[in-house]
Amino acid sequence: MEATEPGIATEDRRQRKARQTRNALATAAVDLILERGLAATTVEAIAERADVTRRTFSRLFVGKEDAALDFVRGDGDRINALLRDRPAAEPPLLAYRRAVRDWLADRDDPAWHLRPRIRRLLALLDGEPALFAAYERIRVDAQDESIRILADRLGTDDVRDVRPAVVVDAAAGVLTAALRIWARGASGHETAAPDLAALVEQAYDALTQEAASAVSHISEE
Repeated sequence: MEATEPGIATEDRRQRKARQTRNALATAAVDLILERGLAATTVEAIAERADVTRRTFSRLFVGKEDAALDFVRGDGDRINALLRDRPAAEPPLLAYRRAVRDWLADRDDPAWHLRPRIRRLLALLDGEPALFAAYERIRVDAQDESIRILADRLGTDDVRDVRPAVVVDAAAGVLTAALRIWARGASGHETAAPDLAALVEQAYDALTQEAASAVSHISEE
């Protein structure tokens, strides 16, 4: 067995430690916001709950909302990684849909919606402007990366060619709609929510059916 180079081993340990610290802070932020409410939750309390310094928190997150929604950012990255790996011959909309499907089906690293209390946090978005703004910022960042990925797949310029942005906005909008239905459907009960993966498939089917219907009507004019 080959020995691991000291520098690589040290870097791996640092990365694991940083990831553990980030996850601890994100978990503490979710827990405290659900326990106390957003307004009563402070960055200092989050850092104390995660057993790190206030300075460490500030190095990783811009605020408590950003920390609580770190799972959204992480899974946006995962969807984009899956999108990059889709077969080149797949149409962009189908590639995005299947990347989302694979994300939801991953049981080795479960999507955030399978984690405890996440639905309750998402249900707060409509009533907490600061939390909603953080969510939107993270969502837009992920979609911008998706647009760049699809532009590369199409061999085009995402500034002059509208197709990458149109596909991503439509496909991500479908996912957002399904998430909102899912988050609201539980009425605060963890076991009462509809199946998210099934909702997402229904939502994508609705999009393609409506698009096909529109094309049919346009062709008849």
